[in-house]
Amino acid sequence: MGGPGEPPEGTPEGVPGGAEDEYRSVVFDESFVRAARLQEYSALERLTDHTPAVRRRPPMRRGLSRQALLLVLLIIVAFGTAIYMGVRHPYQGAQAQRPVEPLRMTVVPLAPQGKVPGAADPAYLYAHSPAAQFSVGAEGVPLPTVRRTAHFSDSQVVAALTIAKEYIVASSLYPEVLTGGRTDPVRALLDAGQLDQFDQSFDRPAADGRHAATGWLVRFDPARVELAGREIRVQGSLQAAETDSSTLEVGADHTFVYALKPAGSGAHAPSSLFTVRRELQFRFTPDDLRLHQVQILVSYTQAGPLSCAGDSARQFEPLLAGQTAKAGSPPGTDPYATDTAAAVCGSLAHSAEPTVG
Repeated sequence: MGGPGEPPEGTPEGVPGGAEDEYRSVVFDESFVRAARLQEYSALERLTDHTPAVRRRPPMRRGLSRQALLLVLLIIVAFGTAIYMGVRHPYQGAQAQRPVEPLRMTVVPLAPQGKVPGAADPAYLYAHSPAAQFSVGAEGVPLPTVRRTAHFSDSQVVAALTIAKEYIVASSLYPEVLTGGRTDPVRALLDAGQLDQFDQSFDRPAADGRHAATGWLVRFDPARVELAGREIRVQGSLQAAETDSSTLEVGADHTFVYALKPAGSGAHAPSSLFTVRRELQFRFTPDDLRLHQVQILVSYTQAGPLSCAGDSARQFEPLLAGQTAKAGSPPGTDPYATDTAAAVCGSLAHSAEPTVG
């Protein structure tokens, strides 16, 4: 048998040197030739002297291919469908579509049991009244410690409390609201669903539990009284709680004490204190928080010294230093009219008035 480099039949005759021949490396055996794959050139290749060894690629088309355009279109359609389903989902909770409820309000005038005490110095009255330790102005409406709820974050709870405080300050402490007759600082904070009720309460105020101007804010008759100073004493609290997955409620309970004197009187005219306690229940939805607005569910107000016979729905007409309550009673209540609130009036306790010598 021949070596690994020899043909099967041995070295051909007449070939000197055998495996040592200088051409031995280019001699192929029959098995190698049989195993070789033959390729026949085409007529065009045979006619062409220089055929390129590598086929040229066709020029690349500019822009997106048809498949890429189709993929982009499908993504846009899917994204649009997701947005549409998010806005028009048939299983949205009833809370998200719940209409805004009208404000239910109660205003209780408190009549003094004798003459209203007064003094020339408002600071003296404050110092000798239950409001001696109250804070001044907005400092008396502090925000509580904030804790997130199951469906509202810390920032959302803070936002609700802040908006509620802004409403309380605007409706109870702004001089232009108290005696200037302005309502826009308060109206600007209300949910759009309560604006009609708000406007009706000032256009046609009524003691019907729905349309008392004094259920929305504190206002005095500027023709009769003026503030004896810008220092208003305040004390109260705010509390926030989640009622459902889309509703956050804030409860507010504050007492405001104002120093008043007759309108147009001199600097030495005697002043008296007027006390208003306001209990408000606010409601916030995520949209309210986003739009920086509030719904008011309940407003319960006690104010005095007032005369029970007076009209406390339009504005407060405080009894000033030395005055006494007029004889009379609140407007009559019709028990057959289910859409009206009962007219109530209370007595202002002596302990709620300043003690003057």
